[in-house]
Amino acid sequence: MSSPTIPISNAQTQSPIATPAFRAFLSRISTSIRQGFSQRRPWSELIDRNYMARPDSLSEAATRIRKNLSYFKVNYITLLALILAFSLLSHPLSLIVLLSLLASWIFLYLFRPSDQPLVILGRSFSDRETLGILVVSTVVVIFLTSVGSLLISASMVGFALVCAHGAFRVPEDLFLDDQEPASAGLLSFLGVTSPSAAAAAAPAVAARV
Repeated sequence: MSSPTIPISNAQTQSPIATPAFRAFLSRISTSIRQGFSQRRPWSELIDRNYMARPDSLSEAATRIRKNLSYFKVNYITLLALILAFSLLSHPLSLIVLLSLLASWIFLYLFRPSDQPLVILGRSFSDRETLGILVVSTVVVIFLTSVGSLLISASMVGFALVCAHGAFRVPEDLFLDDQEPASAGLLSFLGVTSPSAAAAAAPAVAARV
């Protein structure tokens, strides 16, 4: 007499980091960064002292800033990122807190499979409860700890340096593309790829709304 067959389930719990949506999101972000850096101008143009001069008026300074922002936007974004990175590296605790908060959003909400409830210490949390906890945690970290003041102060220093350079850098030697008007924003180069990155994460977010 043969023994009864025990059914075996092939279902496996898929970790958030292994989901197709998360891999697609990382791929889109990587592509966006590579395409952005391909538009970077030579740093020698940025620091060429032959084209440094004090503006004669505030209107001239504003015009220079607008043109230089359009031409050196990738260089300026890189400079801002380096300032933020240096500020966070000089405060390891703030960096750990910020990375932990980012990881919580990614793995506990954005890319966690919707059919797997979040269980902590034996208690199951719904998506609405998880979202509420993450929002409250973000507000506390950003506005009630030193992380928020560190990010704001570093951003202000970076923007001050960018505006100072843009005001003193004479843009007469710069040739702006016709497709890239001088009024373009600082983050305009992300406009081509950012929607794709957002689209990769959209299904994971939409499933929880």
